Amino acid sequence: MAEQQVVADLRENCATPASLLRDVAAAMADEMCAGLEKEGGSRVKMLLSYVDKLPTGREEGLFYGLDLGGTNFRVLKVQLGGNDKHVISRESRELAIPPHLMSGSSSELFGFIASELAKFVADEEQGTSLSNGKTRELGFTFSFPVRQRSVASGTLVKWTKAFSIEDAVGKDVVAELQTAMQKQGLDMHVAALINDAVGTLAGARYYDEDVVAGVIFGTGTNAAYVEKANAIPKWEGELPNSGEMDSAYFCNAP
Repeated sequence: MAEQQVVADLRENCATPASLLRDVAAAMADEMCAGLEKEGGSRVKMLLSYVDKLPTGREEGLFYGLDLGGTNFRVLKVQLGGNDKHVISRESRELAIPPHLMSGSSSELFGFIASELAKFVADEEQGTSLSNGKTRELGFTFSFPVRQRSVASGTLVKWTKAFSIEDAVGKDVVAELQTAMQKQGLDMHVAALINDAVGTLAGARYYDEDVVAGVIFGTGTNAAYVEKANAIPKWEGELPNSGEMDSAYFCNAP
């Protein structure tokens, strides 16, 4: 009987009636609006992504991607064919980050990443050449809190997970990576900086134009959704032509 009472009490304490769920949703919406109003106005960090256009599925060309969000990082090369062809080819490589680099210096971490990226590019492009002398375009997924002022720049707010590189906090992570790639002689330009939630949103929108949000449940939890730009009071500068902005928020980043 005692065990049954424990189970009954647990069931009652963990109950989520519709009225409670509505209250939670309303409280979350209030926090999100407060976060869009001004910096530091909410416990929910409504960090703007500055992505005002999402993929349509009609993109064509060769693109590279770099994903840094934990103890491993991934590099990717993808050839897009547009319209019905979509992804023609895709090659990727996953590499572990040596533990000492996760608490070393910013230049050491990004130097290592740029070195491995250069090796990947050399292997993948062996026997080929870029047409028309175009600079390689790189998308950089950086799954740590950053404060962005444009789609291709962002200062690190803080490290999470197992990283603790103090001299990187407050620095532009795109500039750090760009400098490291230049030292490697890698002709590559970071076209966009996003987090994993924005990447999930963009990847899903590539195949389905009705997708409006991306959510990550992992070591941390965060999400990105499409917001009207004129509904973001803290937005600075001219509104984007599309009238939309992907707004990323972090609700549990350990």
